[in-house]
Amino acid sequence: MLWTGLTWIRLKVAHSMALGTLLLLLPFLQVVTTSCPKSCKCLDKNGMKFVQCTDKNLKEIPADIPADTVTLHLDSNKITKIPNNAFKDLYLLKELDLSKNAIELIDIGAFKGISEGLKMLDLSSNNIQSVPKEVFSKIKAKIRLSDNPWHCECLLQQVIEELTLDPETVNEFICQSSVQDEYTGKPLIQVLNSGINFCNIHQKTTDIAMFITMFGWFTMVISYIVYYVRQNQEDARRHLEYLKSLPSTQITKEFDTISTVL
Repeated sequence: MLWTGLTWIRLKVAHSMALGTLLLLLPFLQVVTTSCPKSCKCLDKNGMKFVQCTDKNLKEIPADIPADTVTLHLDSNKITKIPNNAFKDLYLLKELDLSKNAIELIDIGAFKGISEGLKMLDLSSNNIQSVPKEVFSKIKAKIRLSDNPWHCECLLQQVIEELTLDPETVNEFICQSSVQDEYTGKPLIQVLNSGINFCNIHQKTTDIAMFITMFGWFTMVISYIVYYVRQNQEDARRHLEYLKSLPSTQITKEFDTISTVL
């Protein structure tokens, strides 16, 4: 009985300590679960978290975005770069709006952590010219890429071949510049649908460059051979003229010397 009583007391003390620890940590846990980025508004709608950071003069993506965010609006700010792991652990994210910023650079792991459950990614109206091929590798959402100064070439073609572009803005995906000037100012999708393959253009350009390089080397080799032959002919002619200018006895001695050497 004494052992049973001691065991009960120990369990009671342990329970009280655990409860006290939980009560001490509760305010911190509440801060973690309900924290909201500075200058942003966080709203709960039907059990889903909506984070609105529109037009807040943000120069970078906030680091304290709640993990249970479903909709995140970062549009109309001054963000210039999307770094690696900018949205890590946002597994519930369905909509991400980054439009109307000044984004120029997107790191390869920028969207790491965003699940395949993302439905909409808006990158329209930025300063993006090109992106790494791996950036959108796991993104299955509809993507808006219109109103950016895109440089149309093989890499960009390979990138969009793996994407689901938003049909409402697809014709606003314009080539601001191109590997061939005649495609500048035209919608990229229309150019590709006409049968143009930028990767073939790149390959042809590479082949022409290699041909020109090889032709240059070949010309140099031929020029050297011609120069070498002509120089030897000139030396032989000069030696022959020298021999002709010598007395006959001297010429005989020259031939005898040559015969001895041979």
